[in-house]
Amino acid sequence: MKVKIINKSHHPLPAYATILSAGMDLRANIDEPITLKPLERCLVPTGIYIALPPGFEAQVRPRSGLATKKGITVINAPGTVDADYRGELRTSLVNLSNEPFVIEDGERIAQLVVARHETVEWEEVEVLDETERGAGGWGSTGSK
Repeated sequence: MKVKIINKSHHPLPAYATILSAGMDLRANIDEPITLKPLERCLVPTGIYIALPPGFEAQVRPRSGLATKKGITVINAPGTVDADYRGELRTSLVNLSNEPFVIEDGERIAQLVVARHETVEWEEVEVLDETERGAGGWGSTGSK
């Protein structure tokens, strides 16, 4: 699938790390390092602009290594980039660790997954069909 992209950063285009990777790394495109203090949030620019076709979205997700090793994650994970958005892709990061974290220019800060989605047309009814689960949620199916 081809997607139009503008790269105003000084880094390579987002790319898959391996042939079977689902996500492409997004890099920070900043003039100077950003120090993210514990529990602090920031919006990090990437310099990337995309035009997705109708029926697709891009999901901005945490990088597993950064989240596990440093406590840095995407606060609204997954962040959704709609097909009609034409602004710069920016990543909302939060530091969930007890230590300050320095974001350097070019650092891989998140991953981008492009996925199909459906557009829903609501059909109002008075009753929903019955299922075995019913209204059970939040642990109702057991822990094992």
